[in-house]
Amino acid sequence: MSIRPHAFVAMPFGSDKKGPDGTPIDFNTIYKVLIAPAIEEAGLSAWRADQEQRAGDIRTDMFEELLMADLVVADLTIDNPNVWYELGVRHALRARGVVLISGGASPKAFDIYTDRKLRYGLAGGLPDPATLEADRHALAEAIRATMDAAPERKVSPVYSLMPGLSEPDWRSFRADPPAPFWATHDAWERSLKLALSEGRIGDLLVLAEEAPVTALRADAWHTAGAALRKADQYTLALDYLDRALDVEPGRLDTLREKGICIERLSLKPGSGMSLARARAHYEQILERHPEDTETRSLLGRVCKRDWTDRWRKAGRTVDQMRSDALDGSELLLAAADSYRAAFRQSPGHYFSGINAVTLMQLARHLAVEDERSTPEARERDTQLMAGAVRFAADSEKKSSAMYWAKVTLADLAVLDSEPELVRRAYKRACAVQDLDWFSLDSTRSQLQLLADLNFRPDAVRAALDVVGSELDHRERPDQRTPPRQVLLFSGHMMDAPDRPTPRFPPAMEPAAAAAIEAVLAQLDAGPADVALCQAAAGGDLLFLEACQRRGVRCQVLLPFEEPDFLRQSVVRSANGHAWRDRFFAVQAKLSEPMREMPEALGPAPKDVSPYERCNLWLQKSALALGIDKVRCVLLWDGGGSDGPGGTAHMKAEVERLTGRVFHIDTRTLAV
Repeated sequence: MSIRPHAFVAMPFGSDKKGPDGTPIDFNTIYKVLIAPAIEEAGLSAWRADQEQRAGDIRTDMFEELLMADLVVADLTIDNPNVWYELGVRHALRARGVVLISGGASPKAFDIYTDRKLRYGLAGGLPDPATLEADRHALAEAIRATMDAAPERKVSPVYSLMPGLSEPDWRSFRADPPAPFWATHDAWERSLKLALSEGRIGDLLVLAEEAPVTALRADAWHTAGAALRKADQYTLALDYLDRALDVEPGRLDTLREKGICIERLSLKPGSGMSLARARAHYEQILERHPEDTETRSLLGRVCKRDWTDRWRKAGRTVDQMRSDALDGSELLLAAADSYRAAFRQSPGHYFSGINAVTLMQLARHLAVEDERSTPEARERDTQLMAGAVRFAADSEKKSSAMYWAKVTLADLAVLDSEPELVRRAYKRACAVQDLDWFSLDSTRSQLQLLADLNFRPDAVRAALDVVGSELDHRERPDQRTPPRQVLLFSGHMMDAPDRPTPRFPPAMEPAAAAAIEAVLAQLDAGPADVALCQAAAGGDLLFLEACQRRGVRCQVLLPFEEPDFLRQSVVRSANGHAWRDRFFAVQAKLSEPMREMPEALGPAPKDVSPYERCNLWLQKSALALGIDKVRCVLLWDGGGSDGPGGTAHMKAEVERLTGRVFHIDTRTLAV
């Protein structure tokens, strides 16, 4: 499920506009029976300016549509100045997303003479019945092709002929008073920020699919990808980052995030990723953005890790590691060069600077030969850079970065100061307010790398003593143990008494409960696992009861507020009051409260089924815990559902992503 892209139709209004031959043309009927249905067939929603009922200047709404619409369909059948004006505005604002159509002969205007136009048949001023169906399908296909075209393909002659021109930022265009779109946008953005602040990645993934326009979806997919990367879900993060890049291929922050995911996945056997691939990715970014400090710093990190991975192995002596480190000195020099270039581009970026200086000192410690300069020149360069790094770190004003500034100064002390001065420098860094455990642990890891190469052992030991002691006095923050398996369930509700065709009658309950228990036994479900589902009478509650008997942690997501859910999905079934009691019994044993979709995600977008949205919410929440951990259990007759978003929808999605589906076919259960 996702929000339909939005198409604005620029065309004449009314039923009496005269065509080139003087025959009146009914453009209202053309819109109703040809254009709007074709747009819907292509998977978009259609809108034209005369549908706006608000008071105010219609041009404001039109300009917003021409700027933000995913697609503009322009009907050029007659020389209507308003349509030509709107087409010109769209071409000026956006490089792509335009489909030109005309009834009868194509227009001869010079500026768009070479542009492809789709012709549709006219008969007596109306769509030609003989060609209407074919014309509708052809227009739908043209719309799909335009939407699927590569982002770099420009249809606007303005942007095609002026390649240095940049599209305006649509966010800067907010009229006064704002159009209704902005109320939808603002509510969506508030929900997105709340999900991000609370670490609710499943919520974030649903909201990312519901962005009002394509530009927002790219932002949301980037945000989702970054959140998944921080949650160590690198495979799924790449999927969302690639979606964002499909819309904005050159987006720098998304490209960087993708590189980090590739780098982290290189640690996972069988992922198909490698440090060489990450390095090539960053180098490709730098071809287009040679002055980007962050990417140069990331490239330095990849080279550094590639170097350390080659010599830093358990069970090896210091002499063995030093020998291997020297053998891999080309990577050491590459890392130092990349960090040095990043710092020179941004002298305030002391993270790059301290890494460059440290690696240059390690190269000297290992007696690495570098024919590019003399030892004296390298020493002078190192000292100059160390002074610049000290100045940059001393100049830090942001409280959130103060630890890293102080620890950079301490790291400089490790390189050339006596142990007592080193100890004092690290104590000053550790005294920074709100210092977290993970930052300290990162510092310890860097110091241990120096210790492994026996670099200035007394100074490094003094630093490790301070940092280690600080860590010993701090308890590692509680982190919920990642689940072993994520059990995602969907199934039939217990039949209501008035259901005309039985599907899950009360007599089938014992067999269904036994089948669910058998699947959970096959999966060896237990306290290390997490289960996600709704809590409707029938399959949901049977599954939750079975999971709770096994000690599985259960999370329940409801498509409505609890009273509405009880009315619609619990008490209306056969034996509804008994099911209501079972609902409350399950609820009492949950480790965290049931979550209600209207509160968690905000109102459902127009024309989106709450059941479909809740199924998507369940799927995304499960996948956010790890694609490879999801096991989908279905209690289902294999047929269609009573409405959109039923079990068939979930089965198709999970099979597409993981293939791990356990289907209990109710047609085979005893009654």
